[in-house]
Amino acid sequence: MLKKDLVEKNPLRVFHRDANGNDVTTRMGLLMARAGLGKTAILVQIALESIFRGNQVLHVSIGQSLDKTRTWYDDIFKVLVEETKLEKSFEIRDDIVRNRLIMTFKESEFNRPKLEERLNDLVYQNIFRPNCLVIDGFDFENTDRQTLTEIRELAEAMDLQIWFSAVCHRDDHRVGDDGVPAPCHEVGSLFDTVVMLKPDIDKSRLSLNVVKDSTGCIQKGKVLYLDPVTNLVKEA
Repeated sequence: MLKKDLVEKNPLRVFHRDANGNDVTTRMGLLMARAGLGKTAILVQIALESIFRGNQVLHVSIGQSLDKTRTWYDDIFKVLVEETKLEKSFEIRDDIVRNRLIMTFKESEFNRPKLEERLNDLVYQNIFRPNCLVIDGFDFENTDRQTLTEIRELAEAMDLQIWFSAVCHRDDHRVGDDGVPAPCHEVGSLFDTVVMLKPDIDKSRLSLNVVKDSTGCIQKGKVLYLDPVTNLVKEA
């Protein structure tokens, strides 16, 4: 498979264009799941899909080391190459490294001002200008609406696609008016797209259900799947 085929057939392409075929460049997305189901693997694939389309991606990892985050990329790309028989994989891997920047924060140190400061340093010094930002490990249980509002404003000002991951718990049944479950039930309106990862009826896979999408890219209820063996997102 060639790189262009990989882009065209990538299941995550459904989050790329709206119903009229226009690129959606600004979005705040949220991926929710219980702990250990595969949120980081999906965020990495969202990042890779953006890179394959010619973008630069900043991966913010909260509470996880640089090496561990880098290993996620290496492992996902290795499986992707094996499954798709991807040609010129060494060149594509080099392209990933050039267009991806991993930034780590301690859980107690992450906030909008620090993120903005480090982003501005990268952009103004012409070091790196991301089109896509993924934030893994954000603590939704101990944050407020204003913090997320400010991050959304930052994303809009910089014309960024931004995706968060959030941990939900099976014994917390709170749900917002828009269907977004706890702990994000009170901030769901700030997100354009919310996706829930959960065990499927077919126990050999996990389902990615679209809880909401206001960009026009994908209908509510649309389902993709995560293969728990390869950690790759697939279509039905």
